[in-house]
Amino acid sequence: MSETQRHQTITDLLTERAFASAKELQVMFNVSAATIRRDIDKLHEAGVAQKVHGGIAALDGPPRQRAVSLPFIENRDIAVGAKTAIAHEAGKLVRDGSLIIVHGGSTCFHFGRHIANRNVRVFTNSMPLAGYLSEHGTCQLTVGGGDLHREPGILYDPARGSYEFYASQFFVGSLGVSSEGLLESHPLLVRFINDMCDLSNEIIVLVDSRKFRERPPKLALPFARVTRLITDDGLSDRDAAMLEDQGVSFTVAQTRLGAA
Repeated sequence: MSETQRHQTITDLLTERAFASAKELQVMFNVSAATIRRDIDKLHEAGVAQKVHGGIAALDGPPRQRAVSLPFIENRDIAVGAKTAIAHEAGKLVRDGSLIIVHGGSTCFHFGRHIANRNVRVFTNSMPLAGYLSEHGTCQLTVGGGDLHREPGILYDPARGSYEFYASQFFVGSLGVSSEGLLESHPLLVRFINDMCDLSNEIIVLVDSRKFRERPPKLALPFARVTRLITDDGLSDRDAAMLEDQGVSFTVAQTRLGAA
């Protein structure tokens, strides 16, 4: 396949989904990693797509009717600066000695890394976060039980009656955000989020600004239940106005600080 054909195929792919990883494209075209890097650079320079960490992303445009839930291992390395900045802001809300719940997903993973050595007890169903905290953290760790759902990477038993604890805060991410609230595509995550909200005094939402352009089909949590939302400085004026109209308290994390 020629370079022109590869570029057209990548462009067509990005009309259907938000992101394609470099590894995925390398396998798809059976070319070297260096070739894919050059393709990504040229498409970025031509203004056709956006070069991002780990691959290439569609340019900003009208809200998509369908969000693509990327594998955790890929999503973890996208928008790292924004997610790190959000994690730093969220860390300011954590009170020493408290019990907090940390949801799955990449932004919550970066938050978990940030508070790994704090004097807190962390309850999580996230396998990637539990693995990180067990190896690198000093915080107390409790891992939820149940079946392993490899994507989105959580342990969960929907048949479980109740948990015998109550948390100060639940830090939760989302696949999408609209004027209705937090949106998800996986029914299991919708149920899990609501279960954890019922166990928590405060609900803290951690979402990077890209999530305001995604439209998954299921409402996971209305804004009425959200205590505070933390996002990054890529938040548009329109989305900021929407949050204000919905009465949502929110914090905008500066990515320059997150990169420091």
